[in-house]
Amino acid sequence: MKRKFLLFLCLSISGIFNVFSQERFVKPVDEGKSDASFYAFRTKLIAAAERKDSKYILSMIDRNIALSYGGDAGTADFKRIWRIDKADSQFWDEFLPVIKNGGTFSVEGRQKQFWAPYTFMSFPAGLDNFEHEAIFGNNVNLREKPTAGAVVITTLSYNVVKVDYENSVKLKNSDTEYDWLKVETLGGKKGYVKADYVRSPIDYRAVFEKKRGVWKITAFIAGD
Repeated sequence: MKRKFLLFLCLSISGIFNVFSQERFVKPVDEGKSDASFYAFRTKLIAAAERKDSKYILSMIDRNIALSYGGDAGTADFKRIWRIDKADSQFWDEFLPVIKNGGTFSVEGRQKQFWAPYTFMSFPAGLDNFEHEAIFGNNVNLREKPTAGAVVITTLSYNVVKVDYENSVKLKNSDTEYDWLKVETLGGKKGYVKADYVRSPIDYRAVFEKKRGVWKITAFIAGD
């Protein structure tokens, strides 16, 4: 009887371990195509961002746009923070991955909103948003070492990962930006991926709302 109980206990523990070691994913979702007016708006917005048309972008910003959890808001703060009239503005590098990677609609009160990119609203419930991130792409090479010529262990597609920042590789001449990230999937796959292919669920996202019949950018914000 005791032996059967121990066997049952071992199997139960093994089952629990397997549940927690299974891969999880944040697969692309794009509900934007379901609304013709929003889809047309987004198409024009992407084209404007690709040509770095600051005047068009400013015309699409809501006058009360939310920009941070510290109180930054409005057109004046947007211009101060992002300086999109400058050639070296980081806005374009942050904004394009947001608006080109799907998203979902939600309703806030009576107001319909679209949230982009898909990684924010679609991130699995129950996972710590500060501890977990997502592979932001399909068939991303997981390499043995942080170099382009290193052995490819496997490929990852939209897996949830944990990032070991202490053992990741920063870009040259940067204290904050990374070139290669050391990651581990929830299924135990470990290696290095290019930093461009990893995205936090609380990285920059945009919110869009239709006001007086016109879609506007009502938030461009990061954090939690």
